[in-house]
Amino acid sequence: MPGKNYYDILGVKRDATQDEIKKAFRKLAAKFHPDAGGDEEKFKEVSEAYTTLSDDQKRREYDQMLLFGGIPGADFGGSGGRARYTTQNVDFSEIFNNVRGGDGSGFSGFDFDLSSIFGGAGMGAQSTRPNRGNDLNTTIDVSFEDAFNGVRRKVTYRIPSTNETQSITVKIPAGAVDGYKLRCHGYGEYGVNGGDRGDLVITTHVVDSDVFHRDGADVRMELPISVSEAALGATIEVPKPDGSGSRLRLRVPAGTQAGKTFRFRDEGAPDVRNPGGRGALYVTIRIATPTNLSEAERAAFEQLKAQDTRNYREAVDRYGNR
Repeated sequence: MPGKNYYDILGVKRDATQDEIKKAFRKLAAKFHPDAGGDEEKFKEVSEAYTTLSDDQKRREYDQMLLFGGIPGADFGGSGGRARYTTQNVDFSEIFNNVRGGDGSGFSGFDFDLSSIFGGAGMGAQSTRPNRGNDLNTTIDVSFEDAFNGVRRKVTYRIPSTNETQSITVKIPAGAVDGYKLRCHGYGEYGVNGGDRGDLVITTHVVDSDVFHRDGADVRMELPISVSEAALGATIEVPKPDGSGSRLRLRVPAGTQAGKTFRFRDEGAPDVRNPGGRGALYVTIRIATPTNLSEAERAAFEQLKAQDTRNYREAVDRYGNR
């Protein structure tokens, strides 16, 4: 019985598009890759088929040969023997990088060490050179207080090529911001042919507290005050953002409007970009309008409304009247 041709190996039709060929190859390569516990010989077959069919010139030549009954002396062409199109002089790392250059699906669980699969044959002069491993990336959530004051955290992550789990304890500096990156040298993917390991890059995600949120080294908060406090003025204690329980005294002048912002110098977070520096704490006033008034409160507000003759909307009323 004649052997399978390259189209049969990939499970596609003779008129398959390049996208269909690539999709079939992704699926089969993920299934048969040795690092995923697959069949190494099958992986070589689908790789060889993809090498030819993904190249328009090679595919045309291959199709012409199939018209004449297959490729003489080929395992996969139809007459037995060894394939004419082999893996020699093919840069498989480029092929897989191109495949992974799409949405990355199919190969997200492992990297390809092709020199170990093909024994270095056809991989070019660089196949025996040491190659540094890829960098790995992970993200960790950090509370507002931990990011403000600094903390040590244990980070556990997976090495794709070996599927092993590793852990490292890192120091998150005081003042770390959302998106801050820690680079741990030599904790990434393993190198090839004695090459150095890549790095592990840890990105922090700072979770805002119920009261504060970060703006770089600066810290911002909204302070609700009552209508009477805004009108008459008040002295209010606000917590320091370091979580120590200490308080700062804020004097709100009489007649303070909503949106007024007060600044406390050097009461923000440490500035990771400027060692020794600190940000500021910004407190913005929000006037809280009372709801569910008692009868006495409603009467008091009605009396205040009747006595208040100020025109609060003078500019609004004047607009458009010439």
